[in-house]
Amino acid sequence: MPSPIYTPLALRSGAVLPNRLAKAAMEENMSAPGQLPGEELFSLYRRWSAGGVGLIITGNVMVHAEALTGPAGVVLDASSPIEPFQEWAKAAKSGGAQVWMQINHPGRQVMADMPGVAWAPSAIRVDIGKNSKRLAQPTEMTADQIEATVARFATTARRAEAAGFDGVEIHAAHGYLLSQFLSPLANQRTDQWGGPLENRARLLLDITRAIRASVGETFAVAVKLNSADFQRGGFDADDAKKVIELLAPLGVDVVELSGGSYESPAMSGRAAADERTLAREAYFLTLASDLAQSSPLPIMLTGGILRRPVAEEVLADGIDLVGMGTALAVDPDLPNTWRRDAEAAVVLKPIKIKDKAIASAAGMARVRYQLRRLGTGRRTRPSVHPIGAYAREMLHRRGALRQYAAWLAARGADR
Repeated sequence: MPSPIYTPLALRSGAVLPNRLAKAAMEENMSAPGQLPGEELFSLYRRWSAGGVGLIITGNVMVHAEALTGPAGVVLDASSPIEPFQEWAKAAKSGGAQVWMQINHPGRQVMADMPGVAWAPSAIRVDIGKNSKRLAQPTEMTADQIEATVARFATTARRAEAAGFDGVEIHAAHGYLLSQFLSPLANQRTDQWGGPLENRARLLLDITRAIRASVGETFAVAVKLNSADFQRGGFDADDAKKVIELLAPLGVDVVELSGGSYESPAMSGRAAADERTLAREAYFLTLASDLAQSSPLPIMLTGGILRRPVAEEVLADGIDLVGMGTALAVDPDLPNTWRRDAEAAVVLKPIKIKDKAIASAAGMARVRYQLRRLGTGRRTRPSVHPIGAYAREMLHRRGALRQYAAWLAARGADR
């Protein structure tokens, strides 16, 4: 009997994904000069496409040139040349996968040394304890800035379609701008964008409508949403259920569920979780399977999946798509390998660092180290020490920061 992993999935937009495995978004921080995709990203995405996933979702692409999650981030706005993005889409689709561009605005989750802007629904800095001052002090967004942000998302989606991508995923998770608006902790506004959940969800809903109106009917639109923030008094599973219901009439194809933020880095596997979810690797499965029972939209689950039996159990729990990030950073051929060896798995040593913020940063640095090796045609090296990977990351970031600052100054302000 064939595995459910390798059955197709038809979407509302008319697209048919060839199987139920998706390469989930990971922030590569691998832009070429000009904050554009280049040869390293093309090579990396060819590897993923050849590896057998049915869907590839890019690392987050920034909609605002002055607001990046990291200095080597890719920007697609009204001024970006389209040709590099056409090459990126072609590389990602070369093995038969569908490819969606994840589009994002970091809001307040930017480092204090970054040029540009740090915007948020309210002027509340990210709280990561003693490391909080490494993050920028944000300013509260004006109504004009909110409306301009809606337009930026729509512009990026329209240009992604023109470049040959099959869809976009709006990033409203992991504590970035749209997630900040959804959170009653980060969003303490008293106007039409604050207060009850319907108001806090207004920016996400307006962006979704604007994108759907800007692209063709067969272009997929997905939303990445936290199943929970894992913070007392924050965005929770009941909120996620309501937001999914609000998104359902707007032409959304898939909702991807993850969890956490910089303040509670569950997306890197360090959230509080019961033994059942930890044992099965899928960090958010309990919450996601509950949401899937009532969801009017297909659900994709991402977070910690390393083995085929776990992926099959996720699908058996009512989830429609299995998202994998770290596993495919270590072994981009894993989906094809699973066809002939159901027991094949990726094994990574746990990160034993007490400080959650540092542990999360080191874990992400270890993943990006693998991505850069793949992008330059080398084999991955999962045994790299997380602190060593973090040190390399800081050196890479220093050079990228100088390059980004010079590029932004030459380009001029766009606020």
